Amino acid sequence: MYPRATHDSPGPLDHEGRPIDFGRTAADYDQHRPGFPVSMFERLASLGWITRGLRAVDLGTGTGSLALGLASRGLDVVGLDPSVALLEVARRRALDAGLTARFIEGRAEDTTLSSASVDLVTAGQCWWWFDAKRALAEARRLLVPAGRLLIANFSYLPVPASVAGRTEGLVLEHNPGWPKAGESGLYETQIRQLDAGGFRDVESFSYVESVVFTHEGWRGRIRACNGVGAALSPGAVGAFDRDLAALLAAEFPEPLAVPHRVFVATGRP
Repeated sequence: MYPRATHDSPGPLDHEGRPIDFGRTAADYDQHRPGFPVSMFERLASLGWITRGLRAVDLGTGTGSLALGLASRGLDVVGLDPSVALLEVARRRALDAGLTARFIEGRAEDTTLSSASVDLVTAGQCWWWFDAKRALAEARRLLVPAGRLLIANFSYLPVPASVAGRTEGLVLEHNPGWPKAGESGLYETQIRQLDAGGFRDVESFSYVESVVFTHEGWRGRIRACNGVGAALSPGAVGAFDRDLAALLAAEFPEPLAVPHRVFVATGRP
């Protein structure tokens, strides 16, 4: 796991102390990174965890995948992120989709939003970048007593010899020591943090769903990876991308069906 940013630092650092800047990957996030699947929102709705009219704050919203999915189901959503470049993408996506989600600059640990003002706090594919103790306290402050914190994850599975597994091996050649290789997509730490953070009725679910990529799409998705585009220099990213293109051409014909795991953890304050 990457070291966390301190209270006064601009953001998270990688394992070699380099800043992680997801703003540099905004174009690839926009074009190539898959958002949360429709099936996840359907399951959240069937469980009663999301309903039309709820007021929601999406922490670490990035390009707005989770926030816009909630807005499309009738929730009143504000998305928060420290990256201006990613927020610009999220606002354009909302406009293009005719959705009224709002996006503002801010951090999960100190949103500056009003206390007891929302029914739902969410975080999608970003919880590990937060100071968990402070983010949990902020979520408790924001939520009404009957509210809910929902942490959602959607991660490719690096099965050995699969395209994702071989790709992660290549990332490690270009970024040795990258600590997020080999993850299963099951984040039991999030459950323990909810328990320790004063949340009750803690629950979770997970399932696997494949996402289909072209070679170009997979390359873009991996350039948006925290171990590549957000950490390496532009020249190093280009060198990695050329090597990945060669690997795909040699070993993996299109289309690429890549298994991803949905994992959701939730609790009430």
